Amino acid sequence: MNFRFLRVTLFTGRDPAKIRARGVAMKVLVVEDSYIERHKLGLCLTEWGLQHTAVSSGNDAVKLVEAPNPPDLALLDWLLPGMDGIDVLRRIRKLTQGSYVYTIMLTAKNRKQDRMLAMEAGADDYLSKPVDAAELRSRIMVGKRILELQQSLRFAATHDFLTNLLNRSEILAALEREVARGGRDGNPAAIILCDVDHFKRINDTLGHAAGDEVLKEVARRLKADLRPYDVVGRYGGEEFLLILPGCNLINGAKRAEEIRKLVCAQPIKTPFGTSSVTISIGVTAGCDDKRSVCDLLREADLSLYAAKKNGRNRVEVFTAGQSAGAGQS
Repeated sequence: MNFRFLRVTLFTGRDPAKIRARGVAMKVLVVEDSYIERHKLGLCLTEWGLQHTAVSSGNDAVKLVEAPNPPDLALLDWLLPGMDGIDVLRRIRKLTQGSYVYTIMLTAKNRKQDRMLAMEAGADDYLSKPVDAAELRSRIMVGKRILELQQSLRFAATHDFLTNLLNRSEILAALEREVARGGRDGNPAAIILCDVDHFKRINDTLGHAAGDEVLKEVARRLKADLRPYDVVGRYGGEEFLLILPGCNLINGAKRAEEIRKLVCAQPIKTPFGTSSVTISIGVTAGCDDKRSVCDLLREADLSLYAAKKNGRNRVEVFTAGQSAGAGQS
């Protein structure tokens, strides 16, 4: 074990402005083989209002980064038993393709070539030991701002700007993942395609600004009763696509009816007037290796067309006898 000393100046009193990442407490991983330094770092992080987990080896660090809900930021010692800090950095950069972990290397190595090696391996920042607490806090705050910016950019790239639901490309990507998972695990998923009835009439009578408010409220109601692992996105225009993992066709149809009732239960009030809104819904289920994403979307679309054709404000379930219609109105 490497016993080095951390120069710590604890701030008196709690800072009311906790270090946060996008309104959620930022999670910090401390990777340090010295118990003394782990403890002192932990005192600082606690004082600053940061959630943190401490481990003593690179192998344990990689396990936590690879697990669901990885840390946002890692304070990483260079000299570790087994897998050292440079190896951990390289693994982190390979593992975290979906969520970025900001890393600060803490080490007694202070040569320029050491700093370059750490940066080339994937470190975002580098702090020489003994570590000054005020300096460490400032580096963490820089990391927080970068993570917030990255999170904002990622959100903008994956979500519809009006409804804040997943955009078309992301909801289709989610469907592709669910189809792949269903083919692998044999679990069903219900696919629900919704369309706001007579939406053009709302735009024509109340204006497009009112139409935007209606879409935002419909999106909010669609999300209101979903499970944490259900997914909903704006498929296009006034159409919305929902993916309900673990639901077969029967249960999917029941959930679709509950969603339909929830959306039309109350008129939608906007600054430009009030409108009663209903939706038509088409439902299919599957997610196996026999049907592609295109097959499932076609089935949902055919069912939605049937709901429109049969009077709107209703749920129709896909059956093998359905055939393509002339188009929705």
